[in-house]
Amino acid sequence: MADSEKSGIKLDEWVQAACAELNIAPSDAPVSLVLNLARDVAHNTVRPAAPVTAYLLGLAVGRGANPRDAAAALTALATQQPHPDTDDR
Repeated sequence: MADSEKSGIKLDEWVQAACAELNIAPSDAPVSLVLNLARDVAHNTVRPAAPVTAYLLGLAVGRGANPRDAAAALTALATQQPHPDTDDR
């Protein structure tokens, strides 16, 4: 059972509720951009880096960075890292 089925709330409903709580226009929430970034980071670094990176993206955007440019830079950084499954550590 998917998490959304357990809680009864769908992603778009959650985003709308969170945006309302934070006084953010839902149109200012690039959900697919953030999800794609989180996926790329989780698959190419360590999984806990995904939410931290999403937060860092938010900080950068809040300070004036272009969301797409910042996400592209972070994705490039993540994909340049050795994959955790092949790391010799």
